[in-house]
Amino acid sequence: MLDYELEVRRLLDIMPASGRMFTKLVSKPDQRLVIDAPFPLPWRIDRSVYINFDLWSRLSRPQRDLLMLRTVCWLAGVRWFQPNLSLGLAVAGVAGLGFEVLQQDAVGIAATTALGAIALTQIWRSNRSSRKDLDADEKALQIAQRRGYTETDAAGHLLSAIASVAQNEGRSLTFTELLRCQALRAIAGLSPVGIPESMRQQDF
Repeated sequence: MLDYELEVRRLLDIMPASGRMFTKLVSKPDQRLVIDAPFPLPWRIDRSVYINFDLWSRLSRPQRDLLMLRTVCWLAGVRWFQPNLSLGLAVAGVAGLGFEVLQQDAVGIAATTALGAIALTQIWRSNRSSRKDLDADEKALQIAQRRGYTETDAAGHLLSAIASVAQNEGRSLTFTELLRCQALRAIAGLSPVGIPESMRQQDF
């Protein structure tokens, strides 16, 4: 039987310092998912990770390590206010909307609202893209190497963790998970085929 409190302390220890600052591990025995990290919204500072420790205990320790590192890296990779064109357009749209409201210009209000909405949609899509998932896997492998794993072993453990999670949740792998598995197999030396860059940049 897995000791919940000891496991939480161990998981916090393997996290990068930045992850420990904002990640809150919460036991949720009634959820059907092994681990669940809701998409972080911009006004939430802390980012909770919910774990069904009964299902979690069915994974090997290396699988749990890599799965946690990957989850924390995914959460850290969601950035709403990273300076870029989309953020600039969103800010401009909000500022322009305020000005047009003061001017009571209906056409201007509609135009600036549309501009802001398009920019915010682009930010949302970039944070939900499959590239974010692949980048989180790669970052997790990098951190795992600082925790004593080799890159190939870490990739193999994360690869098997993805399959074990789906099995314990009684479901098939999603399309994004299949893409991740293909990339991890290449890193683990199990397949010569990686993920084409053009596919990595697509949104799914």
